Amino acid sequence: MGENTPRNILLVTADEWRGDCLSAVGHPTVRTPNLDALAADGVLFRKHFSQATPCGPARASLYTGMYAHNHRSVDNGIPLAARHTNLALEVRRAGLDPALFGYTDTMLDPRCLDPGDVRTQSYHQVLPGMTPVVAMDDHFRPWIAYLKRKGYDVSTKVHSVFRPVSDDGLGREFSVSNAPALYSAEDSQASFLVGQVIDYLSVNRDRPWLVHISSFTPHPPFVAPAPYNSMYDPDEIAAPVRAATVDEEAAVHPWLAHYLFNQGGSPFTVGANSRRDNLKLTDADLRQISATYFGMISEFDAQMGRLIDYLKSSGFYDNTLIIITSDHGEHLGDHWMFAKNSYFDQTFHVPLIIRDPSNAGDAARGTQVDAFSESIDIMPTMLDWLGRTPPAQCDGASLLPLCHGNHPEGWRQEAHAHFDYRNALNSNGETVAGLPPEQCALTVLRGERFKYVHFTALPPLLFDLQEDPGELHNLADDPAYRDIVLEHAQKLLSWRMSNELSIIAT
Repeated sequence: MGENTPRNILLVTADEWRGDCLSAVGHPTVRTPNLDALAADGVLFRKHFSQATPCGPARASLYTGMYAHNHRSVDNGIPLAARHTNLALEVRRAGLDPALFGYTDTMLDPRCLDPGDVRTQSYHQVLPGMTPVVAMDDHFRPWIAYLKRKGYDVSTKVHSVFRPVSDDGLGREFSVSNAPALYSAEDSQASFLVGQVIDYLSVNRDRPWLVHISSFTPHPPFVAPAPYNSMYDPDEIAAPVRAATVDEEAAVHPWLAHYLFNQGGSPFTVGANSRRDNLKLTDADLRQISATYFGMISEFDAQMGRLIDYLKSSGFYDNTLIIITSDHGEHLGDHWMFAKNSYFDQTFHVPLIIRDPSNAGDAARGTQVDAFSESIDIMPTMLDWLGRTPPAQCDGASLLPLCHGNHPEGWRQEAHAHFDYRNALNSNGETVAGLPPEQCALTVLRGERFKYVHFTALPPLLFDLQEDPGELHNLADDPAYRDIVLEHAQKLLSWRMSNELSIIAT
């Protein structure tokens, strides 16, 4: 591309997409041919991690380039302070109009709103600076309206559109089967958003653009349209990574001992309840849920292929920075849980594919990067692409050097993550060991071999990922690992102190 060629950005986030669920990284079951092809024409980051969970704090870190302990929007419904800039506001300064197709799960700063403003009542608001071309809140109104126009008999009740067309006939409150969604693949939520983006770009060719697609797929409830609902044979799916019994899993740590029997998060299917049902699932249920989840990912992959084909045919492909990632992961039965409320890699490890169309990107095309990258790097990467300097608040760094085959000196050696679990535990009025809310938090330091988890007021955890990749055996109490625990506690403290400096600069 020429020096004066307009520079566009496509940022796609899938919701609750595990980092191992790409065939390009060797997943034994799921097939993602279109994303694999994009990775072969760009760069795939194998060790990319979100900085927080659940959705709101994860996206706050992605949008601001800040660790959770700096932006402090550490749970859904906690406002993101207006003093922080974000990627939408920054790209506006570069002359782009950031167009949103989907949602950002932002709780706006109530100090900037009238007390009676309805936007103070929900965290499903639009990130400041974004132009909501198709704004999808938790009711999915634009998509539901589209389905109604297409003749579907759908309710506006939250998530009812995700109920399968039939149940398994077992008389349970919920259905675990390969029954398809009530909508076709052509009319799925991901397909609807891609169609809206194509329409938008077809009449916006006279100026550079940023398009942010925030897709709900593959977030639960897990249901896939035909033929993706039956794309994978449940009998060929591996068993979940977990201890032999839930009691054995719970014995690893006091937090697990509480949470496993008080699970929260979106249920795996319409009609289910996470606390009541997650531990009742049969092996056949678990395999079928995974098969459906993989089908949802393949359907999302197909829509990404459709969008990339459009970018190529329209001439946008060669002057558009493409970033495809997720906000956080999904347990999918691993460790006897679903959703994303934990310290395990299943929560924080997410996919990342970047295609830089410039000549500088040719040196690394088709490579896979093993260096640790984090969601806080997305904003600096986009600004670097636009020739802008990231604001001082950013804790992350541009990934473009890695996309060009270079390894910046002093690059991070670990990934970092935060989980404020006060609400996950208080849904039934209980907390672990009677802890007050301000002591219900953990921070993760995840290196190549060891993973250290520090709790505010509970014992720490240490896992040897080389010997125990499933994170099943805590070594923190083993005297032989005392020095390693101390080393990682000191690393975590130094990291925290170093990155708190960004607060001064905002």
